[in-house]
Amino acid sequence: MRTIRFVICGAGHRAVFLAKNAIPKAMGTEIVAVCDPYEDKAETLCCELEQSTELRPVKYTDHIKMFENEKPDAVLVATGWKQHIDVAIAAMERGIAVAMEVGGAYNEEECRRLVEVQERTNTPFMFMENCCFGREELLALSLARRGVLGRIVYCHGAYRHDLREEIATGNIKRHYRLEEYSTRNRDNYPTHDLGPIAKILGINRGNRMVSLVSRASGSFGLSEYVKGKEELSELHNRVFVQGDIVETLITCENGEMISLKLDTTLPAHYSRELTVRGTRGMYNMDTNIVIEDGKVEEIFYPFDFIKKYLNNAEEYYDEYLPEIWKGKNPTELEEGHGGVDFFEFETFCDCLRNGKEMPIDVYDAAAWMSIAYLSEKSIANNGAPVEIPDFTNGAYKTRRPMDVVKL
Repeated sequence: MRTIRFVICGAGHRAVFLAKNAIPKAMGTEIVAVCDPYEDKAETLCCELEQSTELRPVKYTDHIKMFENEKPDAVLVATGWKQHIDVAIAAMERGIAVAMEVGGAYNEEECRRLVEVQERTNTPFMFMENCCFGREELLALSLARRGVLGRIVYCHGAYRHDLREEIATGNIKRHYRLEEYSTRNRDNYPTHDLGPIAKILGINRGNRMVSLVSRASGSFGLSEYVKGKEELSELHNRVFVQGDIVETLITCENGEMISLKLDTTLPAHYSRELTVRGTRGMYNMDTNIVIEDGKVEEIFYPFDFIKKYLNNAEEYYDEYLPEIWKGKNPTELEEGHGGVDFFEFETFCDCLRNGKEMPIDVYDAAAWMSIAYLSEKSIANNGAPVEIPDFTNGAYKTRRPMDVVKL
């Protein structure tokens, strides 16, 4: 196909951002229709696309009608979390390639259905975890792949993002997170931190996640945040269920341990906290420090150590960064989240147009999203261990390694 005809399901903030900044900049694409159950949201996005891209997408409130009328090549699924999988399945049943935004799953059944439909229809599917394309994540992956860090033993990641305003104004902005935080206690958004780690550890490709334990703190941040805000008076007596901090430990078949943290309702700066520990070294994202055995001075006081070696990972860029990041600074790129949105859509379009295997596939989507409902189960049982399903049905043992870009 020369031009990939996209439709968009969901017209919230994320969809608007991608429709204006990532999809149009991927070579050979056009957006032909937009769907959202809120007609005004669909109308607004259509108007913005007409103004910014000169496209004239058709507005829908029913995604099935959109699929059947427009017969697109691909759909961006950017709905609320509860609708992601159902919309993706409906598209695949009609042979429409799926680019599905991230979130957490609610039960094993929906993950199994997603895998079954993709396997049966063989419709192209990519899980759009943009953090897998991040400069720092790809540096860590490259260091691990090329043996700089030795055998990888432990990885830590987090989704640390102060979302109190977005959550608390959910009824005003019609955002789904308010309901989530009012009714569920889990790691509801695990894939930003887990995705890059899963790639480093070869999850679903020679390795798999076996079990997890999760614990949650009390829920205090949102209640404190809404106090005294008259515009949020309806929430003053709301009981929020979601813990302020959720920590999850995952055991892998090959002996590695993964630590994840959800941290979205307390004051903090944004961070994914990526840390990779191996037998010969480590990488830490927050300080952008690489430690190799025998190549750094042992300094007892951590502030002095950080002062001396802060950003020393830049010394590894020329040799270890993939070509897409050579000579680029994320803070200077305009293509969405420091370039990662463009890189992932360019990859999706290249794979779709040329019949290549998607680098983040349906098995990754099911496994990574499953951490949400599994963590909920563990928390509800006082941190009891929970088994993690193998959505590949044993195929992970022989599936070849696959990175999101050429390293």
